Amino acid sequence: MEGLIVLLVLAVLLVPVLLVVALVLIAGLRSRVAVLENQVASLRTARSTVSDTGATLAKAAAMRPDAPPSVAPAPAPRSPAPEQAAPEQAASEQAAPEQAAPEQPARPAPATPPPAPMPPPLPRAPAAASSPPPVAGPAPVRPGPDPLDVLVRAVKRWFTEGNVPVKVGMLVLFAGVAALLKYASDQGWMSFPIQLRLAGVAAAGLAALVFGWRQRERRRSFGLSLQGGAIGVLLLVVFAAFKLYPLLPPGAAFALSIVLVAGAGVLAVAQNSVALAILGILAGFLAPLWLSTGGGNHVALFGYYAVLNAAIFAIAWWRPWRALNLLGFVFTFGIGTLWGVLRYRSEDFASTEPFLLLFFAFYLLIPILYARRRPAGHRDLVDGCLVFGMPLVAFSLQAGLLEGQRMALAFCALGLAAIYAALAWALRRREHFAALVAPYAVLAVGFATLAVPLALSAQATASVFALEGAALAWLGLRQQRRLPQVAGVLLQLAAAASFMIGYPGAAPTMAVANAGFTGALLIALAGFASAWSYWHAGQRPQSMPYYLWGLAWWCGNGLNEIDRFIAAEQRADVVLMCVAASTALAALFQRRIAAPALAWTVVAGLAAALPLALAQDAAHAHPFAGLGALAWALYAVLGGYALHGMRKQAGPAPGWAHAAWLAAWPLALGLGLHELALRLQLGDGWRIALAALPWLAVAAALQWRPAWVAWPLTQRFGQWRAPLQCGFLLLLAIVFLAGLKLPGNSAPLPWLPLLNPLDLFQVAVLVVVAAGMRATPVGSTLHTWRMPAVAATGFVLVSAITLRATHHWGSVEWGAGMFSSSLVQTALTVVWSMLGVLGWIFGSRRGQRTLWLAGAVLMAVVLAKLVLIDRQHLGNLLGIVSFIAYGLLCTAVGYFAPAPPRSPGSRPDNTGEVA
Repeated sequence: MEGLIVLLVLAVLLVPVLLVVALVLIAGLRSRVAVLENQVASLRTARSTVSDTGATLAKAAAMRPDAPPSVAPAPAPRSPAPEQAAPEQAASEQAAPEQAAPEQPARPAPATPPPAPMPPPLPRAPAAASSPPPVAGPAPVRPGPDPLDVLVRAVKRWFTEGNVPVKVGMLVLFAGVAALLKYASDQGWMSFPIQLRLAGVAAAGLAALVFGWRQRERRRSFGLSLQGGAIGVLLLVVFAAFKLYPLLPPGAAFALSIVLVAGAGVLAVAQNSVALAILGILAGFLAPLWLSTGGGNHVALFGYYAVLNAAIFAIAWWRPWRALNLLGFVFTFGIGTLWGVLRYRSEDFASTEPFLLLFFAFYLLIPILYARRRPAGHRDLVDGCLVFGMPLVAFSLQAGLLEGQRMALAFCALGLAAIYAALAWALRRREHFAALVAPYAVLAVGFATLAVPLALSAQATASVFALEGAALAWLGLRQQRRLPQVAGVLLQLAAAASFMIGYPGAAPTMAVANAGFTGALLIALAGFASAWSYWHAGQRPQSMPYYLWGLAWWCGNGLNEIDRFIAAEQRADVVLMCVAASTALAALFQRRIAAPALAWTVVAGLAAALPLALAQDAAHAHPFAGLGALAWALYAVLGGYALHGMRKQAGPAPGWAHAAWLAAWPLALGLGLHELALRLQLGDGWRIALAALPWLAVAAALQWRPAWVAWPLTQRFGQWRAPLQCGFLLLLAIVFLAGLKLPGNSAPLPWLPLLNPLDLFQVAVLVVVAAGMRATPVGSTLHTWRMPAVAATGFVLVSAITLRATHHWGSVEWGAGMFSSSLVQTALTVVWSMLGVLGWIFGSRRGQRTLWLAGAVLMAVVLAKLVLIDRQHLGNLLGIVSFIAYGLLCTAVGYFAPAPPRSPGSRPDNTGEVA
């Protein structure tokens, strides 16, 4: 009874298997129908274009009946000169009607009016044998269908198309016979011997097989379905005779199963039925599972699978059945992997390795046979699952068999590279195998590259997955299939996960030449290769995630290697070298691909020098110490090359790259000069002035000598000169404001107003900023407020110089408390009053009412200061001086600087009254 239950379960399990087989076949048919529909649509478009052209010509001919269809109209006579036009026109009006022009001979008038010319014949549609005219533009690529929708429609068609009754009937009959046998056994109805019962079922199966064979031509669907069901019944009989009832020895049951499977293969090839072949092969692969005795003899198992794969190879010689090839590959390597995980031991290597090599050879040649049997130019010419999946699985199994023998595995990778290179070379000029040349070349390069890390470490899985993912992405784009593209993404993610799980391994002894670095490098290169595939295919947005993925692995791998092998004080220098080299590589590829992502990578590489300069300064005092000089020399050469390569790049990237380049050098030189001032124990005025001097030099060059800083983008420098100059001026303004808080010590030199480093630097900044604001467009807000802004900044600078004078000459401590000093308040009052007086006088003499009003406002502020602040110091001499000085200055202003006239052209008279 238990055996019949197992029999029923197996019968029920065959139903979804057959459904899967039907879905595979229907999916292949749908892809072929889609190709045919695209071709028919192109032909219809071409035919309608020709018909529309003919109709247009016919309509034009009908509208002009007086024009002969084949004679071009005579050129119009040249018009006479203006001075001769009137006499000639009068003479022509007086001439007889039959008189001809002097340039043309006279023609006799026809007796009868000529008949209307026939319209030109309509252009006929091209014959069927001729090729249709080319359609403008590439044929649209139809998006792939939804997998769920494909599944639903496939199941619907399976139940509604073809010989549906026999399909359903065989499945139901198969389950019904098993249920009937079980019920009869439970009820005790079958009292005759079990041998007779099984023989009867086998005879019925043979009769059904013969009847199905006889119906193969008249009722093909019915005959094939009947044959498949009969072979399944016979296999169940063998299983029952061996497993449920001890009637057949293992050898006989195995031999009968092989005969039945081979018979199913022969019938499938003879009748060109892929479904029958799949049924036979599926039963063949399942036979060892249901006929297993539990002995665990892997040699017998793999030997039997070798026979089955030989049958698949023989069928592939005659029939291009991709589903059958894929089924054999999945079962062979799937069960082999399961056995290797559960049962493999190192002493089994000698008896297992030959089978792995044999299976590899089978599925290496089967795609070639598949391509040989497919018509030339067919879209589905390359079986990507076998071409790329088989070496991946086989190499992983080989790595498991070798158990960490790195050099042996490296030689295996080299051997695979040689095999695929030889195949690519041998098939390069054969038309049917042209689609296999590029994948084999990719695999050859991939395995040759993989041999390097394998020779150094056993971390091979991540590298294999990454290269396989890149290859699948490329193949999916080439064949316009979405499934390989998705598989490529998943494989590259799996590669990253595998790498992170296996990291860190053993501590490497050599930088770069170790498995960790090479494995991460291969993951990065796989991402770059996938990005290039999508870019080359025209799918630009999809290429960006791959490029960023590869760039992240590239940068992270380099930083990790530097962190492990370079001393802390030299890491920033080495990182700058690596950044310069990577930037040059990006520029090299950008010249050939012209991708914006590469251009922005160059921008990021040139801009990375800014934080790296600060890191160098923190590590070893200034950027040029240690290896810093070599790093900056390399940055100068490779960065200049990268910037030179962006001359023809469109968009804003060249401007940003040039800005980063111009900002990196002032920063590095400024940090070096600042460190030099510290070592020489110069005052704070020297330190800030020297640190900002390179920035001031570049800003001055941008203002007055732009050609000095325009290289190597001289021709396009004018596009971003203005915003770049604004950026430098803004930075100088920030430094200017920061310098206001410093006392400006000029040691070892004595401090003198305006003749010390800080004051000179701030005055220079004010001049450069004023010159830059002067170049702003007339009428803009910045142009309107440039003079008040410069005047206010100058006022602040004069006040700061006054405070520094009180600090250095009056010994007032620098800080916020200095404003409580009477000396500081008096000095500010006198200086501000003098500035106000100068504003009054110059405004009056030059007729500039705004300047006069500014002086008046400043004097009012000073007056308020006297009342609120300086009155507290009237008890000492300095407070009194401030009041007296302000009064004298105001008196002088009242005499020399009356209010300027309101109209710009008028002038005050000598009496002080406004004219």
